[in-house]
Amino acid sequence: MLGIIQAAGWPIWPLLACSIAALALIFERTYSLQTKRVIPPQLLDEVLILSHPALLKPESIEQLKSHCALGEIIVAGLNHMQRKPASIESELRAVVEASGRRVNSKLEQYLSALGSIASVAPLLGLFGTVIGMIEIFGAQTPGTGNPAQLAHGISVALYNTAFGLVIAIPSLVMWRYFRNKVDHFTVELEIAAERLVRHFYVAKSGK
Repeated sequence: MLGIIQAAGWPIWPLLACSIAALALIFERTYSLQTKRVIPPQLLDEVLILSHPALLKPESIEQLKSHCALGEIIVAGLNHMQRKPASIESELRAVVEASGRRVNSKLEQYLSALGSIASVAPLLGLFGTVIGMIEIFGAQTPGTGNPAQLAHGISVALYNTAFGLVIAIPSLVMWRYFRNKVDHFTVELEIAAERLVRHFYVAKSGK
């Protein structure tokens, strides 16, 4: 591996930095976008069945908030109903929707960075290719030739092109995968938020 890096020349270093950043982002998003950390199955049903806004203890609310993304939305509704039990449905809906937007922003965190890496990596590879071509042409001076410089220029051009694609393709695939996952979670959270609002409103009005 060290020999490849040396053969690729200095343009490979920005690509290596991109590869490390992309791996870190992929691992972080894979961990953070687990279903159990976003919208655990049955969590909302358990909350709606077993709890009432006025009956939950503060420590239970804080634990629920830190449990998952859906928990943050539920807690926003619970806190609002505890502070303003006489509020109308539209007020509760606005609070829950605001919490949902904050949660959605957290779900999308770092995705733009991963998408940027997927876009920039081929350009960095192309930049390395251009540097390699410059070295190749620099080796072809009239009447003389430098085979070592020629070989190095070819190595720089080819290795940087390959590295750029190797980084960009997985990054783009994972960005699309995470994007679709966030979209799915967003829909599920919107449905859960609507159920939450209706439950609190019906429970308060006694309908």
